[in-house]
Amino acid sequence: MLKAGVLGAGHLGKIHLKLLQQSKKYDLIGFYDPSKENAQKVSEAFGYRAFSNIEDLIKEVDVVDIVTPTLSHFDCAKQAIEKGCHIFIEKPITKTVIEAEAIRTLASQKHVMGQVGHVERFNPAFTAVNDKIDSPMFIECHRLAEFNPRGTDVPVVLDLMIHDIDIILSVVDSPVKNVHASGVSVISETPDIANARIEFENGCVANLTASRISMKNMRKSRFFQKDAYISVDFLEKKSEIVRMKDVPNQPDEFAMILQNAEGVKKQIYFDNPEVTPNNAILDELESFANAIENNTTPIVSLRQGTNALRIAQRIIDCF
Repeated sequence: MLKAGVLGAGHLGKIHLKLLQQSKKYDLIGFYDPSKENAQKVSEAFGYRAFSNIEDLIKEVDVVDIVTPTLSHFDCAKQAIEKGCHIFIEKPITKTVIEAEAIRTLASQKHVMGQVGHVERFNPAFTAVNDKIDSPMFIECHRLAEFNPRGTDVPVVLDLMIHDIDIILSVVDSPVKNVHASGVSVISETPDIANARIEFENGCVANLTASRISMKNMRKSRFFQKDAYISVDFLEKKSEIVRMKDVPNQPDEFAMILQNAEGVKKQIYFDNPEVTPNNAILDELESFANAIENNTTPIVSLRQGTNALRIAQRIIDCF
């Protein structure tokens, strides 16, 4: 078992602590939170060992799980890596691309591994169809959330949209050509709603909308590719694949058939893949343990986390 320590015991940090304690891959050593009052409450309520400083925690663990505000990611990761610890770091990887590149370089020099917490990669609705997404040419994403003061220290692009940026970059095998975007600050100091258009060199176009001032929650993505349309509902954990194939010689009388202007007929087939319930956060943490044990590349590497941040920053620069 890998000895693990958590930095940050806020809302998400407490979830990580609980899951690490339950996991058979990790031995939870304890946590550090800069708020002594909060640290004491969490320690008394759940029995986790609270450390008085980061340095003492890092000395006793193999893996440091960084669940602190984005602004402190770089400093926490740097301290952990310099002491030879592997790092799991919540998204976005850091505040700036320069910081992210520095973390990547340091991790390589110290021969430690890192994974970024882009948890939607482990969403069962996405994993159920991931291998069916093949060279999509148009992607549309909507990620809407009701207002929550937590997370408003960064633009909605880094808070919400970056999830979809990472998903898109994982399925489109082509460099980004152009980025166009607009954003509006409604209640926060940074944009609360944003729309972006990402154009890839292979011709694929992705249209993303993210809002943290919506009246309802929505997390849906649609992938359009040759002869198929794939829908993923990350919130409801549902997926659907709609395929078009040549019409058989003797189609079923209830078959749905389309005919284009040239007279070509296609039959539509609907498929709802089985979505196996899971705990995505536990899966991402344990996948990182597997990568460390087997010396394989993590599912969401530091490089991929950096690439997602780089595109997010290009979007923000458009505002």
